[in-house]
Amino acid sequence: MKRAVFFFFAVSLSFSFAHAQNDAWGYEYQYEIPTWVEQLQADLTYPLAWGHDKEKRFTKWKKKARAKVLECMMTPPPVPDTYAMTVLEEERRDGYTARKIEFALSRYYRVKAYLLVPDGKGPFPAINLLHDHGAHLSIGKEKMVKPFAVDSAVVKDAEDWVTNLYDGRFLGDELAKRGYVVFSADAPLWGERGRKEGVDRNKYDIIAGNMMMLGRDLSAMMTYDDIAGTEFLASLPEVDKERIGCAGCSMGGYRSWMLAALSDRIKASCTICWMITTEAQLTHRYGRKENGGFANCIPALRQWLDYPHIASLACPRPMLLIAGRTDKLFPIPGVESAFATMHDVWRSQGVDDRLETLILDHPHGCPLADQEMMMEFFDKWLKGN
Repeated sequence: MKRAVFFFFAVSLSFSFAHAQNDAWGYEYQYEIPTWVEQLQADLTYPLAWGHDKEKRFTKWKKKARAKVLECMMTPPPVPDTYAMTVLEEERRDGYTARKIEFALSRYYRVKAYLLVPDGKGPFPAINLLHDHGAHLSIGKEKMVKPFAVDSAVVKDAEDWVTNLYDGRFLGDELAKRGYVVFSADAPLWGERGRKEGVDRNKYDIIAGNMMMLGRDLSAMMTYDDIAGTEFLASLPEVDKERIGCAGCSMGGYRSWMLAALSDRIKASCTICWMITTEAQLTHRYGRKENGGFANCIPALRQWLDYPHIASLACPRPMLLIAGRTDKLFPIPGVESAFATMHDVWRSQGVDDRLETLILDHPHGCPLADQEMMMEFFDKWLKGN
């Protein structure tokens, strides 16, 4: 009897252990990230970050780190021989002129964009205004500038989006009223750079995979286009090329600090609701995962640098970053850690006063209060007010 009980206990224990093994080893992915993500995170040491790398001369480090970022971004699209800009439509507005233009952004493609030019004698300070993601691809630049000479459905789409994310204000139009030339173009797959078959968010990742098979990275193409768009902006006679800034919210914020990190044309930048550490962005601890898909995916880059390390390539130039305390996309511990890393860099160069980081009581979005702080920031650094 005792032997039978022991045998039953042993079999039961063996079954329970096997069942536990199946639970633990029967899958490797949960919520679209590996179950071993914490171990993977521990192996990310970011050896090329400022203070980690053996290079102690800041300008030399910037050159080395920027070269690695560009290497991971794969081959850029070829620079056009000429922009060959044409004005498609023009509309007079209160204190400025709105133009819809088309120009060659690369030798592969021409794009449409909005260009707002203040009344008066230039050249003016300028802002490359970068639209968000929002899994809403039907409009891009129209989230930044009030659209015109388009179907009424596009106007309604833009007005609804701006009401929800920007407190009802077209940020580009407000900047133009305040004396800035404003440029805004669609990112690849947004607005007038979309699919012939129509908008489908699910196709974004498939297209990104196909692009990678062609030796190009879709996220990197977005950043390369933002760099090229800034070069175009600097070429315009209305623009003071020594006073160009960039700004954006959400994915537009990511685009803003990436652009500032990689283009010396940018003299001041503003990011709203997009800064985090990878450790906090992809983890079971905060229940987080990256829903933007390939929108900020650059192969192998995380082996070298984290987000705040890349943004720090903009140092010593001024940068404003605002986060929302109730923003569910960016856990506050990760935001605080990223901000601290960046302050260490600016402080190391004796310019910590040029880096402003704020965590304000609002969710994911760009409310009027944030916009006003952005305006004051640009007035200070691009107008000298």
